[in-house]
Amino acid sequence: MSSKIYEMITDRIIEKLEAGTIPWKQPFNQEIAYNWKTQKAYRGINTMLLDGGEYATFKQIKESGGTVKKGEKSHLVIFWKMVEKEDEENPGEKVNIPVLRYYRVFRVGYQTEGINEKREHETYEHDPIEEAEKIINNYKSKPKYSEISGGAWYKPLIDTINVPPKEDFDDIHLYYSVLFHESIHSTGHSSRLNREGVTKANKFGSFEYSKEELVAEIGASMLCGVCGISNETIDNSAAYIKGWLSRLKNDKTFIVSAAQRAQKASDHILGKEF
Repeated sequence: MSSKIYEMITDRIIEKLEAGTIPWKQPFNQEIAYNWKTQKAYRGINTMLLDGGEYATFKQIKESGGTVKKGEKSHLVIFWKMVEKEDEENPGEKVNIPVLRYYRVFRVGYQTEGINEKREHETYEHDPIEEAEKIINNYKSKPKYSEISGGAWYKPLIDTINVPPKEDFDDIHLYYSVLFHESIHSTGHSSRLNREGVTKANKFGSFEYSKEELVAEIGASMLCGVCGISNETIDNSAAYIKGWLSRLKNDKTFIVSAAQRAQKASDHILGKEF
């Protein structure tokens, strides 16, 4: 039965691509990173180093009566500081030179106890979808899961999936689509299907990275089809796939090979080994 669904989903994705797709929609609230004490947004490279949320130094946390959870690792914040030095070309004169500095922070509320975030977040109430929950719960030898707001990812080195909590999504169907996407990535781990797109250090936007994104999104669409929520997610999935196809010179033949890998990954999660 699932093989027929896989074929139907793949055909629908191709139809959507040929007909033109709506712009891709960020499925969850994408926060930016703030300094917990000053409530100022981080800028520059720090927006890439930090997920959305509020961050404080160990000293700020301690002074506020909070503690850092045991085993939590700090995050790096980089800034430039002007330092006065003697001008080598003009002895006796002083010049200000920018020097790179850094300090370390922890995410308030997720890595701390005793203090909470100051900003209010827009949240949504959802009931879980039973069939989708069964798929994840029945995924044998699955990786660890976390629910940190601001980003969705799978990290092979620690074999961990992060997807923001349900209340960060305005559409519960897209929550499961994202959860399935990262779960498909996890099947590529060396302890599972050993897929090169996951086991090798592929740079963002590279050929293998792009193909792996196709595998993950097509696989997520297949799992959405199995649990009956594909109609609500297929447009966004097609738009996402179109974005990655552009990095592969819009060659739709990649969808065929990606779909084959996605089928294996979906079957692995569903416990169907052939």
